[in-house]
Amino acid sequence: MTVTGPDFLALQVSDLDAAAAFYETRLGLRRAAVSPPGAVVFDTTPIPFAVRMPLPGVDIAAARPRPGLGVALWLHADDAQKLHDDLAAAGVAILAPPTDGPFGRTFAFADPDGYAITVHDQP
Repeated sequence: MTVTGPDFLALQVSDLDAAAAFYETRLGLRRAAVSPPGAVVFDTTPIPFAVRMPLPGVDIAAARPRPGLGVALWLHADDAQKLHDDLAAAGVAILAPPTDGPFGRTFAFADPDGYAITVHDQP
């Protein structure tokens, strides 16, 4: 038996509708045709990404201001600088300004629940 790698990623969020709207309107993600109850799955490749209501025993509010501390979640964008500029103009908290590196233009922001999300534009 061998694990072949990540196959699905989900963030547990305090407000499912607000989180889904953020990822749709601010990042341009599109909902998958089907999502399980209590979750919104996005049509991302190669790995599906979702936001979901917290599982029993998970208190997102207690994890603030930085739920998921220690986990590095990176998303690819066609134009990281433009996305950064759009998010900053919308008042989204920028955690690390854009820099150039081995993954192209890279920056990090906080989503509505405070998760740190890093964006890069290297194909």
